[in-house]
Amino acid sequence: MAIPTEIANDVVDPKAYADWTRSHAAFAWLRKNAPLDVAEVEGFDPFWVVSRHADILNIERQNDLFHNEDRSATLTTIEADRRVREMTGGSPNLLRSLVQMDNPDHMQYRRLTQSWFMPQNLRKLEDRVREIARGFIDKMAEKGDECDFASDVAFLYPLHVVMEVLGVPAIDEPRMLKLTQELFGTQDPDVNRSGKDGLDAAETLTMINATIFDFMTYFNAMTEDRRKNPREDLASVIANGAVHGQPLGHLEAMSYYIIAATAGHDTTSNTTAGTLWALAENQDQFRKVKNDLSLIPSMVEESIRWETPVKHFMRTATADTEVAGKMIKKGDWLFLSYPSGNRDEAVFDDPYMFKADRTPNKHVAFGYGAHVCLGQHLGRMEMRILWEELLPRLQSVELTAAPTRTQANFVCGPKAVPIRFKMS
Repeated sequence: MAIPTEIANDVVDPKAYADWTRSHAAFAWLRKNAPLDVAEVEGFDPFWVVSRHADILNIERQNDLFHNEDRSATLTTIEADRRVREMTGGSPNLLRSLVQMDNPDHMQYRRLTQSWFMPQNLRKLEDRVREIARGFIDKMAEKGDECDFASDVAFLYPLHVVMEVLGVPAIDEPRMLKLTQELFGTQDPDVNRSGKDGLDAAETLTMINATIFDFMTYFNAMTEDRRKNPREDLASVIANGAVHGQPLGHLEAMSYYIIAATAGHDTTSNTTAGTLWALAENQDQFRKVKNDLSLIPSMVEESIRWETPVKHFMRTATADTEVAGKMIKKGDWLFLSYPSGNRDEAVFDDPYMFKADRTPNKHVAFGYGAHVCLGQHLGRMEMRILWEELLPRLQSVELTAAPTRTQANFVCGPKAVPIRFKMS
């Protein structure tokens, strides 16, 4: 049985993710009625929608059976796939980052920077991250009693942290933010380069290519500099790194920079903005954490589950196999829905409630297995420190208007979170 057309459309429609009600309702229906079934949407190859927590984990732990690189790692139309393959000489992916790699390359490229993101290394950064957090909280306080928490704090704080780790000077941070929003927000007229809605495959690819070109121009210059003048930053590791005994290829190096410079802050930004939105709407939770700051780590986990900024990744079956009683054929494409997994009633009590003290909280927002998010510990640390510094000073917070979300089906989150607040 194919998934009903209206449900399948909500799975792919960027507007459904801007309107949480639609996407969450579609996935709730799927978990109940068709937890692993095929979506047939006009303009797309058929694909399996994986909506249950257990099935997502099952697929993600079998990296040899379900590949990232064989087809596009993100949902794309038939026409866009055709154009990308023409442009790349056959590859379904414009970039070749860790996201678009399988073993043995994936493991080797991941090891290049893995030590940078381990908890013991990140502890060396904690004092500096706390200093950055305090600076942004001071700027928030200077605004008086109203601000857009998304654009004034949540977007800028993780950006500054990641750019400092990467080695990008502060003067270039606005450029990095703009390019990141353009890359992930091509489906949203408020942030894409054209200002238009409903772009076709050719227009979308033209914009994505222009954004990637701008990133590559910037990071080419950085690579040349770090090869001549290596520093204690992540850019120097990438610029001078070797895999399989050879320097990184141009595409792989540029892709490494781009994933670090975009996913490295955008997902944390989305989660941070979503957390304050949730606290403003759930005053009991705000008071609970404010009165017991030891709950901050569990609130961070809940906020990651709640927002789930990465909405999906695609996997491709490398052989015929069975998942949850369904026969998956070699070459089949699977859509792993992380927001659906994180609202799975079989795993989470009251999944549509924000509970700062939720435990256990086995969310799948960072993925699972070999492809688990490389920067997960940095993201957790950034968010923990921000709330440790902000909550003691934040006496009250309320929304002044309805927040809005970015229109995108891959990575997205709050676009604006207008608040009124009182600081001590």
